[in-house]
Amino acid sequence: MDLVKNLYQRDKLEQKPTRDGYGHGLVELGKKNDKIVVLGADLTGSTRCDWFRDEFPDRFIQVGIAEQNMVGIAVGLSLSGKIPFASTYSVFCPGRNWDQIRVSVAYNKANVKLTGAHAGISVGPDGATHQGLEDIAITRCLPNMTVLAPCDMIETQKATIVAGLMNGPVYLRFAREATPIFTTEKTPFKIGEAQVFRKGKDVSVIACGPIVYEALLAAEELSKEGIDVRVINNPSIKPIDEDTIIKAAEQTGAIVTGEDHQVMGGLGSAVAEVLGKHSPVPIEMVGVQDRFGESGQQDELMKKFGLTAEDIKKAIKKVIKRKV
Repeated sequence: MDLVKNLYQRDKLEQKPTRDGYGHGLVELGKKNDKIVVLGADLTGSTRCDWFRDEFPDRFIQVGIAEQNMVGIAVGLSLSGKIPFASTYSVFCPGRNWDQIRVSVAYNKANVKLTGAHAGISVGPDGATHQGLEDIAITRCLPNMTVLAPCDMIETQKATIVAGLMNGPVYLRFAREATPIFTTEKTPFKIGEAQVFRKGKDVSVIACGPIVYEALLAAEELSKEGIDVRVINNPSIKPIDEDTIIKAAEQTGAIVTGEDHQVMGGLGSAVAEVLGKHSPVPIEMVGVQDRFGESGQQDELMKKFGLTAEDIKKAIKKVIKRKV
């Protein structure tokens, strides 16, 4: 995998919010296809929709604080041949407008792209009410819905473009705070596929979002202790790459999942479902453990909620002890 240099030196990596990738992706799509339209819900700057608005003002609709109406408008636009991206925070979409998403978007297989910005605890000081920790769970359970959780800014841009090119409902989540950019333009991205970012034979870590970088750090540190860790980036929550997960279970015999989301219903649950059906092995889940978020700085919250490289290392050592 052609990743950036100094991968394991955080301070030498460029850091930008994954939401920037969404903004860049929208502009790129808008230049290529005049059917792309973007809807905002009074959070245009925060979601980086203002970049699209400034380039294509005639194709941007400011709905205001009306997330349920925003989805209804988006469905109407899709039925008229447009490709709408409905943008707001993840607590509001899919949190506040889940009924409209379920019936109007998913049930009708409408070609609507739903985006949840400020997902996870990275929202920081805004606290529990604005930290979307349940969005993967409530979107991946919907028939016809594709669910994506890219790992850095570059991958978010790719995911945005791919979502705009495919036909059908998509939910795309991304974060607020700056995180390391560790993939490159050459790093592959395809819906339904995971990528092995680091080879290993003792245990596999399957992660999504910015937690993938924490997994890579954990793997590098454990290599000095003689533990060989495979790290898998899994941006496509649904459809999920069963083949890569099964192979990891069969070849390494133990799995750790990592996500900035509730472990119940999120990536951890999705991976456990695959393992339960095809290749049961010990699994540990790093993520939010059945609790709401809190106010604080990103680094403080990562430590308190157990989402750091150090927490992944502990989970790895624990799951290895459970291997048969």
